[in-house]
Amino acid sequence: MTMRASNWSRDELIVAFNLYCKIPFGRIHIRNPQIIELARAIGRSPSSVSWKLANFARLDPSLKKRNIAGASHGSKSEEGIWDEFKDDWDNLAYVSERLLAKFLDHPIEYENQPIPVEQELPIGRERESLVRIRVNQAFFRQAVLTSYGNRCCITGISIPGLLNASHIVPWSIDTKNRTNPRNGLCLNALHDRAFDRGLITIMPDNKVRISESVRNLAKSGDGEIGFLLNCEGREITLPERFAPDPDFLRYHNAVVFK
Repeated sequence: MTMRASNWSRDELIVAFNLYCKIPFGRIHIRNPQIIELARAIGRSPSSVSWKLANFARLDPSLKKRNIAGASHGSKSEEGIWDEFKDDWDNLAYVSERLLAKFLDHPIEYENQPIPVEQELPIGRERESLVRIRVNQAFFRQAVLTSYGNRCCITGISIPGLLNASHIVPWSIDTKNRTNPRNGLCLNALHDRAFDRGLITIMPDNKVRISESVRNLAKSGDGEIGFLLNCEGREITLPERFAPDPDFLRYHNAVVFK
């Protein structure tokens, strides 16, 4: 295949950013099979794609806070895509998945099999809406779990079947940030349920707090909840990218936490 040296198109930039969100920062290199696959699909070299992902990394505030730098030089084009996603995650996550499926010549459902759906979806507008939800859920899950290294940020559990991408501000409340990885935490199934029910929360200083209702159960002699009480004051393991937004944590503290 002849590799192009032309400027990157908007569609190419979008699928590159999609890939940036879904692979670990430490795996941005020319031997990564996903980078090779995308490079082949868009007619560019793996080196070109990996450098483009590194260019996106230089814009990531989570990496900047940890003094981790991406590529030293980039272009305004990456900044534009980054800002677009930052302001409209829900729409652009879906757009990027559709474009990626088109470049890779896969049906979009193929890319998102981990999310269960009914065998037959309604036709027309309702069906498209359900497919969109499924696609965005899959994008969100992969972006969040990858950022946390596929480990629960509270306990360190790394069993894939027990990990969830938990929304900080509930899915039903904030439609704009449903797919924003900074509105996500990687939690094991038990702590995910406790977080969702407001039995635990994570403060803006990234420390776990346990609700009074759980403390009262402990006082009544329920010793089976020690696994929750033991998390009090524990600092979560922060992701390498997309650190939880303090404003989202404050919402959970004030509205969901009991």
